[in-house]
Amino acid sequence: MDHKKNLNSSSIASDSEEAATALPNSQRRRLLKSSLATGVLFSSANPASQAQGLVEKDATSNIAVPKIAKGLRLVTFSPTADQKPRIGVVLNDGQVIDIAMELQNSKMVSSFDPYSMLSLIHRGNEGLNQIQEIQSRAMRLRIMRPTVNQVKLFSPIPRPQSNIYAVGWNYLDHFEEGREARADKAIQEFPKNPVFFTKGVYTMNGPFDPIPFDATNSIQADWEVELALIIGKTGRNISEEKAMDYVYGYSVYNDTTLREVQQKRHGGQWFKGKSLDGYGPMGPWILTADAVDLNQTRLICRVNGVEKQNGTYAQMYFKIPRIIAELSRGLTLEAGDIIATGTPPGVGFSRKPPEFLKPGDIMESEVTGIGIIRNPIRSEV
Repeated sequence: MDHKKNLNSSSIASDSEEAATALPNSQRRRLLKSSLATGVLFSSANPASQAQGLVEKDATSNIAVPKIAKGLRLVTFSPTADQKPRIGVVLNDGQVIDIAMELQNSKMVSSFDPYSMLSLIHRGNEGLNQIQEIQSRAMRLRIMRPTVNQVKLFSPIPRPQSNIYAVGWNYLDHFEEGREARADKAIQEFPKNPVFFTKGVYTMNGPFDPIPFDATNSIQADWEVELALIIGKTGRNISEEKAMDYVYGYSVYNDTTLREVQQKRHGGQWFKGKSLDGYGPMGPWILTADAVDLNQTRLICRVNGVEKQNGTYAQMYFKIPRIIAELSRGLTLEAGDIIATGTPPGVGFSRKPPEFLKPGDIMESEVTGIGIIRNPIRSEV
């Protein structure tokens, strides 16, 4: 992608409730009047929206927003409980620009549906340039806006257009750690080509939403933190040299897996054990490709605050250009497709003794420089 404009952080003051209440009454009234005129509502000052479960404080409080010098941080969010999800841009100070509202206020005609991240991705650079224009205009207005801790964040792509592509065994140490624990002992040498599988569309889950746990199915729920990439334009037989031109952006992902189902049922075929509903949380946003230095990223998974995985992009065996080139050989990748690029060592089933997720646990997945997602494990029975 050639989306290169430098995006500076907003100089707007924090819009926290504490800051607002600290102002003199006259200034506070002016700020509230400005907020109401633009339709901005704050969930921190709106008990009704909290009562309807917009923000799960136990899982989403203190959402970290890594600073970026350029690029865009794109979210799918709802400002209040009675408003449908829409596209937003998160600034470096955590404020969220509501693209649908900005378009309405400015009467600008957009090339994409402001309520659909896939629609924006399909417009490629044209859509990104429009988003950047909207952001610049909104920042000049210098009004108060809700922060990421005051809105409901969904997966950036709440309903994928197709199965999520995924790469297995992309870290040598992960392949080795599972050699003894795997039920299938047939594969003893590291594959010469990437191992691909897919996860069903209903695996997609929000960055702070619960992962369902059904003990009658299996109690072997496992974690796998991953870097997800989003394809930015449609292509087939993409060369390694041009592969990075097809990357729209990146997000944090967890390829949550039921090990018993993956390895011992259904002939040892991975699809079902990887494809339970909700077993693929992603977010908290898409960071456009120009904002990410892959060589500085580190993938970390924590369970109840205890670190379980820690690896780097540099440790990936098959890097992103090779993954895209191999996957697209004879197979069309579409703009908006998601690829989970593999997990580092430290998964639960290969530990001695094995460890698995249980109801009440909090699974935290982080890709440094991009963000953190936290998902509680919640029993369904």
